[in-house]
Amino acid sequence: MVAYRIDRHSGVATYVQIVQQTKQALRLGLLRPGDRLPTAREVVEATAINPNTVLKAYRELEREGLVEARRGLGTFVRRSLGATPADDSPLRAGLGAWAAEARESGLDREDVAALFAAVLDEVFPTPDGPSGHPDHPDHPSNPSSPDNPSSPSNLSNPSSKPALQGGDPS
Repeated sequence: MVAYRIDRHSGVATYVQIVQQTKQALRLGLLRPGDRLPTAREVVEATAINPNTVLKAYRELEREGLVEARRGLGTFVRRSLGATPADDSPLRAGLGAWAAEARESGLDREDVAALFAAVLDEVFPTPDGPSGHPDHPDHPSNPSSPDNPSSPSNLSNPSSKPALQGGDPS
């Protein structure tokens, strides 16, 4: 069963945090089809949030086809997400070692998230990311793009390039 952690200072709506954490548990294989989610009462007791917030999150997950509510029984997982490597996979171990090295190098959690998001954007470009959407600030055809040599910010220093490019890490 998943245990939700609510960060009241994150700026992310509480119900969205529940949705995101449920999806993460689905991706990691912590939740599988047929598993029951905690009841709204259990989540409220563990997190001290409003029951309507939990129900809103569960409705969103149900709308996305990930869970189904069974009257009188609870909310159950309908389908899984992704194919994330198991806890004992070499890929996960390598990522863990990389994260430990980043921490030892003095990077904090936000630094690591920003760096990882930038690399993800390079390796897995999205249609609305830096390489795919002209309105994105980092897209080369955007007049204010750092990659546009005629950009006002690059006219004084044509060789200037941002250290990291990428979208929002969330």
